[in-house]
Amino acid sequence: MDGSIQKLFLAVVLLFALLIGWTSRWTVFSATALDNNPRNQLGYFRSLMVDRGRILADDGTVLARSVKAGGGTWSRTYPQGSLFSQTVGYYNARQGQKAGLERFWSGQLEGTSTGVSSVFGPLGTGTQVGNDVHTTLDPAGQQLARRLLAGRIGSVVAIVPQTGAIPVMYSNPSYDDNRPLAPCPANSQGVGCQTNLATQAELPPGSTFKIVTTTAALSTGRYTPQSTIVGNSPLTVSGVPLENDGNQSWGPVSLTTGLTYSINTVYAQVGEAIGRQTMFSYMKRFGFYSTPPLDYPAGQMTVSGERINGKLVPVTNDNVDLGRTAIGQANLTVTPLQMAMVVATVADGGTLMKPYLVTRSVNQVGQTVTTTTPTVYSHVMKPQIASELAGMMTKVVEEGTGTAANLQGLSGQVAGKTGTAQVGGPSSILDDAWFIGFAPVAHPKVAVAVVLTDIPNGYGGTYAAPIAAQMMKALLAEGL
Repeated sequence: MDGSIQKLFLAVVLLFALLIGWTSRWTVFSATALDNNPRNQLGYFRSLMVDRGRILADDGTVLARSVKAGGGTWSRTYPQGSLFSQTVGYYNARQGQKAGLERFWSGQLEGTSTGVSSVFGPLGTGTQVGNDVHTTLDPAGQQLARRLLAGRIGSVVAIVPQTGAIPVMYSNPSYDDNRPLAPCPANSQGVGCQTNLATQAELPPGSTFKIVTTTAALSTGRYTPQSTIVGNSPLTVSGVPLENDGNQSWGPVSLTTGLTYSINTVYAQVGEAIGRQTMFSYMKRFGFYSTPPLDYPAGQMTVSGERINGKLVPVTNDNVDLGRTAIGQANLTVTPLQMAMVVATVADGGTLMKPYLVTRSVNQVGQTVTTTTPTVYSHVMKPQIASELAGMMTKVVEEGTGTAANLQGLSGQVAGKTGTAQVGGPSSILDDAWFIGFAPVAHPKVAVAVVLTDIPNGYGGTYAAPIAAQMMKALLAEGL
């Protein structure tokens, strides 16, 4: 080969290699850095041109959809306004913000992983079209929850025990996800309306936590529903007197009576007797100390457990007041979602299913892309223990602190537990009112957790139990 031709050939090869290297730098090696560069607006403009899929309720009601915004771009709208806002969340491409299901399921809603039908859109329009996301959410149940919580700070969560499906997740105050950046007043605890109390609250559970304590106690074999404990008041716990409601002394009573009438001094003794490690083990089985296994952004969920100086600590820590933790006080904080998981476990015979909000995603040609399969999270207790506990909880509703839940045409069909958690210090008259329960007792179909916060002398049996009863009755009437 002639020398000049050889030099020319080598020059062409070198230039070609430089071309490949230079283009590969941006398309392969530095692609991530380029995408994350704040001066790169390509991703922003691309997101504006995506026709995101719809988010639908269980009956097909549209909760979120995209509408044309001009210039080949799209924007998001929410036909139901504040009814589903905290669960559905919002997507604002122009502000680079997304929350709730819009965030967790963003990949499906954008259609980034579903093939040709999503990339080219219907009939080859050239628009990227996302997949529709079908949820478990029940519009009638949500509307009832909103009505029952009107004018109050609180939350309602309902779970189908055998599957983990969530038909209702509503918190008040709420906001309009069509205007997610609009100012909204904080509640009395300083929590803004965009905070989803159902998943983000840090509230003392009060005596609803006695369900966890009872589970641990029965499972050790050291206690049965008929075990006798002296329920006198006051009782010194961790060096400080603990009183029953009204400082009533009960004398020797069964564990069932202790739960039925929510006797604090009985359960403080039980908690101390079973010990820190056993309590910690059963708390973890119920999901405490872990981010809930829900298809929802982890950053919008709070982990339930003991907190000291704002830091999560295990109950095995010597600084934890185990006796008061056993009655749902001290430094224990929970979310309504966590307590709904607790009561759903009892309803499902001791098995805790992973809670979920989305059943499937479907592309624009009707093909199912993803399907949620009910999945076991934890085998918390044996079925026999769950059956005994359900019987004890039925007594709570029939003759104890939860009789208000035995209304609404559900007589004899509800098992539950009340909770009245004092907040604001020893001299405060404010309480968080709780009720957790399930129905019907023989064949449970729905489990519910209700909390109302900052109520003067707010007994759970008076304020939360009637709301839970109405929710269960309505959802059962719908055929859950």
